[in-house]
Amino acid sequence: MNDIAKPDAQKAAAAESQAEMHENLRKEAAQEPDGIPVPEATSKTEVIAIYGKGGIGKSFTLANLSYMMAQQGKKVLLIGCDPKSDTTSLLFHGRSCPTIIETSSQKKAAGEKVSIGDVCFKRDGVFAMELGGPEVGRGCGGRGIIHGFELLESLGFHEWDFDYVLLDFLGDVVCGGFGLPIARDMCQKVIVVGSNDLQSLYVANNVCSAVDYFRNMGGNVGVAGMVINKDDGTGEAHAFAEKVGIPVLSAIPADDDIRRKSASYEIVGKPGSQWASLFEDLGAAAAAAQPVRPTPLTQDELLGLFAGDAVGRNVALEPATIEDMCEASVLNKPSLEVIYEGV
Repeated sequence: MNDIAKPDAQKAAAAESQAEMHENLRKEAAQEPDGIPVPEATSKTEVIAIYGKGGIGKSFTLANLSYMMAQQGKKVLLIGCDPKSDTTSLLFHGRSCPTIIETSSQKKAAGEKVSIGDVCFKRDGVFAMELGGPEVGRGCGGRGIIHGFELLESLGFHEWDFDYVLLDFLGDVVCGGFGLPIARDMCQKVIVVGSNDLQSLYVANNVCSAVDYFRNMGGNVGVAGMVINKDDGTGEAHAFAEKVGIPVLSAIPADDDIRRKSASYEIVGKPGSQWASLFEDLGAAAAAAQPVRPTPLTQDELLGLFAGDAVGRNVALEPATIEDMCEASVLNKPSLEVIYEGV
């Protein structure tokens, strides 16, 4: 009898232990995350993080904005935080510069330390660098961002004397490294770059959601506004900005001259050029805009900005069945279950 009771007791103990573990997990999941420690500001530098969908024109916007700011007498540092490492390419007329991640690895292998001149380069008054990232399939891009900023801090990032530091972040990657400036109050404000298409506004809405989330946790970062790139006049991006409660800082038109010049790595925002006033106004707006807490949209509200036939809002979802998924021979396979009559 005792031998029979032992397995039952063990099962009961295991069930109790599992129930206790589940209860502890529920309690842990219900806990609010710790607030964000906010260090006292010690620098006059304004750090602005620019987010947007890949290919939406962040690098184009930032290269021209940073160039114009420098020509207006501002000391500007542009930091590319996209693993593609293409933020500074337009600034340097198509020339890529060594990335911090790559340089750090090479210096470490050689037993040397990284210096400013290894990773920071300048053109016409603009200082620029690329964080870089791992090769495809060989590491985490977000972790690369974190490592890059750790190295910048070791090089004295918080003591550097700039009027503006502009950070170019990929908005459609949502892991922690890409949210670093928002999560850790590393910037004062965020600018989102979008266009009149659903995917770019989806990313912009995600960035607004991240800002709202970390404000709930005690953070101070807000959204300064939106830059609409390749604006074709259809109005969805303007409607989005109004809905979430952020200003439109600039609307860059879908113009063939801009497209051709940016494709050949030319700065279009030079003083005295055709597009100079566009970037002069953007620079003034970016500097003056106060960071605000946005009101992110739900998925249905976001879809509501577009015509139903453009986003498939009127398409009905038809549930699949197991018969759809398997061949008839699999479904009709004889069962090996033994059925006892009268039980």
